Amino acid sequence: MLRTIPFFQGLSDDDLVLIEGLAMEKHVPKGQVIFSEGEEGDTMFTIVAGRVKVFIGDEDGREIILKILGPGDFFGEMALIDRQPRSASVATLENSVFRVLSNKEFEICLERAPRIATVVMQALAKRLRDADRKISTLALMDVYGRVASTLLELAINSNGKLVVGEKLSQQDIANMVGASREMVNRILKDLSDRGYISVESKTITIHDNKLPPSF
Repeated sequence: MLRTIPFFQGLSDDDLVLIEGLAMEKHVPKGQVIFSEGEEGDTMFTIVAGRVKVFIGDEDGREIILKILGPGDFFGEMALIDRQPRSASVATLENSVFRVLSNKEFEICLERAPRIATVVMQALAKRLRDADRKISTLALMDVYGRVASTLLELAINSNGKLVVGEKLSQQDIANMVGASREMVNRILKDLSDRGYISVESKTITIHDNKLPPSF
């Protein structure tokens, strides 16, 4: 099973057997917060089944979704290294299954299979590049550009069509780009009216992969 997860694909069979023996399986129902921003933590979660959202929020209940993750993705990996408080919150979007590795178990993995450290560093480097790209998008683009960029980032090829891989509500998109739902509604309507996208049952199909950056 671990061989299908990108995070572990660079490891040998012996390394995978080691991790499989140390990682615990955890089932979490839909709508449950796995951990909250600021909490102490020392575990990494790999998603076997289901989806989660990674987000930050404020005291008024407003939130910004940093990422939506699915099978094969992982989160909480920084706590394995620095044992610092969680930098974001994570909640399940549907019933989910995880493989969970604690800091103590991770150190055992490193002692027995040093190659794992290289895989972790490569994964962290990719996460840092993704974060830099996200910051650049938020800082340099207006809301229209951020919505267009987010749709393209989430797009996948499905049966010959380019579609947004997640069934997101307008509020979900608003939480990802730091805007109001009303503004996102206006932008999606404009993109639809201009023939760039079509929306049906929360499925967004992109008809032109060069979405305009503004009205």
